[in-house]
Amino acid sequence: MQHFLSKQFEKSFSKLSRGVKSKAIGQLTIFVVDHMDVRLNNHSLAGKWSNYRSINITGNIRAIYIEVNENTARFVDIGSHPKLYG
Repeated sequence: MQHFLSKQFEKSFSKLSRGVKSKAIGQLTIFVVDHMDVRLNNHSLAGKWSNYRSINITGNIRAIYIEVNENTARFVDIGSHPKLYG
């Protein structure tokens, strides 16, 4: 699946530690090959994030995206669970 990053995602990504950035790149690589790979724990969201989906980067870090069409996703933010959902 193709993907692109919003300015907010890029801003949040730049604040992550080097290790988390590396893990995020790895997870996004998996996403491109198979966006429903079980290692991503890809799941739909509710509330203010309804119509969006989330993938796990680490135990506490998530990346939120929306499907633009069946072949394209736009990642809108990345961060800790409390930062994104709190």
